[in-house]
Amino acid sequence: MPGLRGRTARPEVTCPVEVALAAVSGRWTTLLLRELMHGPLSFGELRARLPEISPKVLAERLRTLEERELARCERLRGFPVRTSYRLTGTGLALRPLLVELYRTGTAIGTPGPG
Repeated sequence: MPGLRGRTARPEVTCPVEVALAAVSGRWTTLLLRELMHGPLSFGELRARLPEISPKVLAERLRTLEERELARCERLRGFPVRTSYRLTGTGLALRPLLVELYRTGTAIGTPGPG
């Protein structure tokens, strides 16, 4: 912890670590963040890159990323109307966290069956 101020007797929703973990929580969230780290993508492009995610779940996760101010949706001119999703500065700042979580998960290993 950076200092004594960061020490709490119990989990607090305002704890910066809890805030960061909550930001990346949720099924598919880390994969969406990974895809958007490479630049703006449309809803259809995200579906193509993650074909197993349902449109409903994709829409929910994108909405959550917007609510957390990690991503921004931009409506593009033309017909049909298209959308482009891009990470905000805060969303892009999650890259080192995701890389470290990946490294840690790799070091811990994959749980075996049963």
